[in-house]
Amino acid sequence: MTDRLCPAGALDAALAPYRALLGQVDALCARIAAAYPDQIACRAGCAACCTLQGVLPVEAAVLALALQQLPAAEAEALRTWLHNPPGEERCPLLTDEHCPLYAARPVICRTHGLPLLVEDAHGRRVDRCPLNFTGLDTLPGSAIIDLGRLNQGLVVANRHFLASCFPEGGLPERIPLREIADFPLPKEAGHAGG
Repeated sequence: MTDRLCPAGALDAALAPYRALLGQVDALCARIAAAYPDQIACRAGCAACCTLQGVLPVEAAVLALALQQLPAAEAEALRTWLHNPPGEERCPLLTDEHCPLYAARPVICRTHGLPLLVEDAHGRRVDRCPLNFTGLDTLPGSAIIDLGRLNQGLVVANRHFLASCFPEGGLPERIPLREIADFPLPKEAGHAGG
């Protein structure tokens, strides 16, 4: 039920800025992959970077919608899996090293493996999968994704979603992925998912 995902408004309009951001991210990642095909080792079934545990509410809504759109048997199997994930260190959506909601994956998952400009306590640096871009001494700026700028766009899209769908608030800042089947209702409310 999409009205559960956006009780105060129209879900499509609420998700429009996020979907536009996904289009931009996908286009950027595709340009980098096309420019450096021999430098990217990531392939289907490679899940070494898949450790995400929580997402912003807008991302949770898109994942919950994708879960609702799976065939009934697949959706029920994923709900069962999410309520009993095998461990805390891997993304709870991973089943057999694949994401059943891959098309709806969050922004950070779309950029996995590619060079990301990050800022931490040690300053600005480029982070990437250690299997990728091993044959280059330096990376041109066109091959690096500015994570701070990307996150700014994500925050704006999340604020729009929250203002459109949950103007009274009530949602946590991050939604645990294992609770996607119950989004936006917390498990304590007794909602069985779906």
